[in-house]
Amino acid sequence: MDVTDRRLAIDAWESLFRAQHEVFDEISCDFSDTGLSQAEYDVLLTVTRAPGMTARLRDVTANMLISQPSVSRLVDRMATRGLVSKCPDPDDGRGSLVRATEEGAASFRRIATAHGRSIADRMSLLSDGELAQLRDLTAKLRKPADDC
Repeated sequence: MDVTDRRLAIDAWESLFRAQHEVFDEISCDFSDTGLSQAEYDVLLTVTRAPGMTARLRDVTANMLISQPSVSRLVDRMATRGLVSKCPDPDDGRGSLVRATEEGAASFRRIATAHGRSIADRMSLLSDGELAQLRDLTAKLRKPADDC
């Protein structure tokens, strides 16, 4: 990569990072006064989309941007609040299953409608073609790179 390409790569990265940060900040207000944090919503998103509204804890962790111990503590707090239940995974002696309770699923659905509308409104700045291109480009960036 020559110097011009490196500068362009850095500029693109900084723009992507700043856009993500600004959009994230803007839509985070969707969780004000809802009784759910954004992290709890993310757990419920994974769990409610799974068959039987039940997901393996490792699958929940894989979809989160926080460490496995943090996800485990979060899920335990959510279980205490009655949003999810947690039990041993019969297929994995070391794993756990997380299931959305009726209360958790209802809370998720209530917030998901408004949150989805906020995301759609924010993303409406882009055309359908641009949205597809953004989706495809970010998917390409998410592919694992060679190990360091």
